[in-house]
Amino acid sequence: MSVKPEPASALFAGPFALATVSAPDGPAFPALVTPEGRVLDLRSALGEERLTTLAVLDRWETLLPRLHALAGDSGLPRTPLTDLRVHAPVEPRQVFQSGANYRQHVIDLHLAHRAPGDERPDDERRAEAAEIMDRRAAEDLPYVFTGLPSAITGPYDDVVLPAWAEQPDWELELAVVIGRPAHQVSVADAPRYVAGYTIANDLTDRATVFRRDMPQIGTDWLRSKNAPGFTPLGPWIVPAESVADPDDLRVTLKLNGETMQDESTKDMIFKVARMVSYASRTARLLPGDVVLTGSPSGNGMHWGRLLRDGDVMEGTVTGLGTQRTRCVAEGPA
Repeated sequence: MSVKPEPASALFAGPFALATVSAPDGPAFPALVTPEGRVLDLRSALGEERLTTLAVLDRWETLLPRLHALAGDSGLPRTPLTDLRVHAPVEPRQVFQSGANYRQHVIDLHLAHRAPGDERPDDERRAEAAEIMDRRAAEDLPYVFTGLPSAITGPYDDVVLPAWAEQPDWELELAVVIGRPAHQVSVADAPRYVAGYTIANDLTDRATVFRRDMPQIGTDWLRSKNAPGFTPLGPWIVPAESVADPDDLRVTLKLNGETMQDESTKDMIFKVARMVSYASRTARLLPGDVVLTGSPSGNGMHWGRLLRDGDVMEGTVTGLGTQRTRCVAEGPA
């Protein structure tokens, strides 16, 4: 089962996006999608029958001018997007996730967790938290950890809620897609290594974030974030040149039609370039890798309402399109 995309006058910003699609019973293939929802099979357009989306990103700098030319060629055969299944736009080799990266979100968490005996008014505690955020942005480092590519699923696929997940929660995020090998790149140079942007919903089971049996160890991201399908990705990759400012995009998540998250990436403590640069200080980023930039305020824990069977999440980021996923409770083993 999947939630089909709805037709729209313009699905995304720019002249084209890169996607991975398939006919109902066919293999997945890389495609160029127009804002009007017309799809060009890049295997035939580029004359490479075994071409994958990851292979396109491996040659991103070389192929980008060709993709522009293909997008402008109205004589090429195209298929309506509504006739195809949309998969996650890429199968990355590596996934980098970040936490506590939205100023208002972290301030809200600070206010929600009042230390015993702290009787100060909320205004004073909020000002304290804001000062801490300013200092963190100026002096500290992003908080980045790794996820599993096997957790990725398509932008319209059902999300299975594992039977063991007691508190499954949503976290809509701007996702950065790498277009060149990057290692120890500077903040100033980092944008040159970005192929484009897409949408990710970095689901988390809040009940398993911290190990109860080993509290001294800290967070358990394997258990809490990496169940199959816990990272809906897509629907497509919009080239970086079509996104005027990734640090000024609206991130909005609706649950069953009700807005739960609605914040600008302006509120990120560490901006996109700094996040990519920081991840590259340790790891070698590869084309097709995905860097998630954190989630704004408005998660389920904030509302006291976690995900359950039948819920439909609709996530939108300015200029990147919309993903819609339905939650399905895991059946008996």
